[in-house]
Amino acid sequence: MSTIQAIRQELATRRAARRDRLNLERELAAYDTPAARLEIETIVARHDPEESREVRDILNRQAAEKLLRG
Repeated sequence: MSTIQAIRQELATRRAARRDRLNLERELAAYDTPAARLEIETIVARHDPEESREVRDILNRQAAEKLLRG
């Protein structure tokens, strides 16, 4: 594989990862009521902390943003 091909592949991989993360963030944002939030937190708590780290990070960031918005 040439250097250009490798760079293109890396960029495509990064774009796909970013797209997937944004989709996950949108899906998690739908849990916007206290009951829904409790439900998703309960589900995430059942999983290995390392496996669920990204989801927990997103949920925590979304909660902090919601508090800042008032």
